[in-house]
Amino acid sequence: MFKKLPKFLFLFLSVFIALILLGVVVNNFFQARSDASQQITRFVIPKGQALSIIAERLEEENLIKNKWAFRFAVYKNDLANKIQAGSFELSASMNTWEIAQALTMGTDDTWITLPEGWRREEIAESLSKQGLDSFKKEEFLSLSKGLEGQLFPDTYLVPREITSAQILSLLKNTFATKVTSALSEELADSQMSLNEVLTLASLVQRESANDAEMSLVAQILMNRLDVNMPLQVDATLQYIKGYKETEKSWWQTPLAEDKKLDSLYNTYKYPGLPPGPICNPGISAIQAVLKPTSTKALYYIHDKSGKIHTADTLEDHNSNVNKYLR
Repeated sequence: MFKKLPKFLFLFLSVFIALILLGVVVNNFFQARSDASQQITRFVIPKGQALSIIAERLEEENLIKNKWAFRFAVYKNDLANKIQAGSFELSASMNTWEIAQALTMGTDDTWITLPEGWRREEIAESLSKQGLDSFKKEEFLSLSKGLEGQLFPDTYLVPREITSAQILSLLKNTFATKVTSALSEELADSQMSLNEVLTLASLVQRESANDAEMSLVAQILMNRLDVNMPLQVDATLQYIKGYKETEKSWWQTPLAEDKKLDSLYNTYKYPGLPPGPICNPGISAIQAVLKPTSTKALYYIHDKSGKIHTADTLEDHNSNVNKYLR
């Protein structure tokens, strides 16, 4: 028994030393990436981003040493459901535990989402309810007058203290980046002015049930323009009428009598495009106008399930109406 003891002690010490070394290595993964660096990095977490992606991004941006150590720290401290979307000021001088905790603390930024197809008034109303301390609805409406169609719909991360002028600038700059710059060649090749493209795109946005059919709707409306046929777009009647308190909507159900409304936006009464956009279209609607699907159809309807049906003649159109809507 005593002869075997030294081997046992050797084995014990070997395991003990190995555990100590392993502990040192593992602990190193949780240490700050750089004790010397005090540089602040703005780290943005989009809504719904997975913890695994957050960990990978932190490692890629050299804010942590190891993504697995970060995930362990999150689960160890039960922070998985506490990490917030937003903008955070982090530094490589913070250790993994500190960074994990920092991502659970509220930020001075907030996410705002502006859907495609909203008019200026809807955007202003939504922004006034999103806790933006310096935003003023009436000021935004005044500053954005004449910019319908150029208030780019998207999801934005903005400071809570952003002003009406600053948020308008953000929307306009995003429009310039994603439309006038990114689609500059397509716009130059188009036979329409930017206002005409945006106006038609706004109709396509409101008339289409989904992005996939936008290029088809765009070509049908273009076909009507080519033969000087009134566009007959219900959404333009909705735009004219504006907000209706009883329906709590800016896009109330149009009535037959609305087709008599005296407005240049009434596409039942006046042929051609209305004077300007009726909403702020998304990039898909704009691209659909710039690159429409080839079709000779002049008519379309959506059945009760939302599926589109087209027709080349009025006779076929009436047949579709009787078949799918009655």
